[in-house]
Amino acid sequence: MAGSNNPEVTPPRWLLAELSYKCPLQCPYCSNPLDYAQYTEELATEDWKRVLTQARKMGAVQLGFSGGEPLTRQDLPELVRHARELGYYSNLITSGYGLEEDKIVQLKEAGLDHIQVSIQASTQELNDHLAGTASYQHKQEVAKLVKKHGYPMVLCVVIHRENIHQMQQVLEMAESLGADYLELANTQYYGWAHLNRDLLLPTKEQFEEAEKTAQAFKKKVEGRMKIYYVIPDFYEDRPKACMNGWGTTFLTIAPDGVALPCHSARELPGLCCPNVKEYSIEQIWYESEAFNFFRGFDWMQEPCLSCDEKEKDFGGCRCQAYLMTGDMMRTDPVCSKSPDHAVIDEAIESARKAALQGTEKPLVFRNSKNSKKLV
Repeated sequence: MAGSNNPEVTPPRWLLAELSYKCPLQCPYCSNPLDYAQYTEELATEDWKRVLTQARKMGAVQLGFSGGEPLTRQDLPELVRHARELGYYSNLITSGYGLEEDKIVQLKEAGLDHIQVSIQASTQELNDHLAGTASYQHKQEVAKLVKKHGYPMVLCVVIHRENIHQMQQVLEMAESLGADYLELANTQYYGWAHLNRDLLLPTKEQFEEAEKTAQAFKKKVEGRMKIYYVIPDFYEDRPKACMNGWGTTFLTIAPDGVALPCHSARELPGLCCPNVKEYSIEQIWYESEAFNFFRGFDWMQEPCLSCDEKEKDFGGCRCQAYLMTGDMMRTDPVCSKSPDHAVIDEAIESARKAALQGTEKPLVFRNSKNSKKLV
């Protein structure tokens, strides 16, 4: 165990309940694990209730129902009602596909506080291509229904090379739908996005132009719509503070009950993540090897260990370090101080060549068939 030198571990504040890996969409940037089809077992309703109760008792206040697609769970209203009784602020993170008005009403009556709907692009043709499902028109209708029933309308669009040229149109779409919040989430390259990185990673010039467009639009809609532009770290010289610090704030529970310090931690070798069927949330959070592994600073190698910024970025993202260098203990290569920073430059160059020269390599869409092939 790398362990923690922090004697006062704070309790979790944010619980992400990944109810299912099932999803009617096939997005090629999905953050679910490549081998998600191997995890067919899902926690029972009573197991989820126990998890929610234990995490709330420890102090968790924010709750996200996610997946896959959480709407595939027939017990979602029951879980929402239980969360309301416990005092959570609950958020449904959904593709919107299959969400009908009667379900929105049912979830509202159960006590759901917030619905975030994702749309893949500003046009039907591109949206349906990226989703792998004819879903654009339904998503538009769902966004309007969310607004109709008194929810803050939160729209999320994941940005990548396939749709970044639509930035202005995406912004105008959000405005026309009456969005209160728009999250422009530049793709984070884990899971399926990492597999498809050469075909998804835009150039720096494209990023800069898109951000310029978003910032200008932000001024136009000030007071009516809040825009959050999630900056991609491949073009930064310092890494993001992974999960606000490993095992400090966020707790993710996968569909089969595996507890994760972050939603991609399942990819890390030998981490031995515990399961809520075998341990309480309190035991998992305070005592498990997985949640203590990257707490504090004792685990760090140089240059992180002696860096005066380590308390800001905590050495960066462990999953990104592993995916890019093969060693989860290494400094996140996004950091300009990392001895592995060249792999970021190589990734950018590889994507640039793919964009300029074209490639016979197709996008690999997320689906069970592909998942099994990749194992």
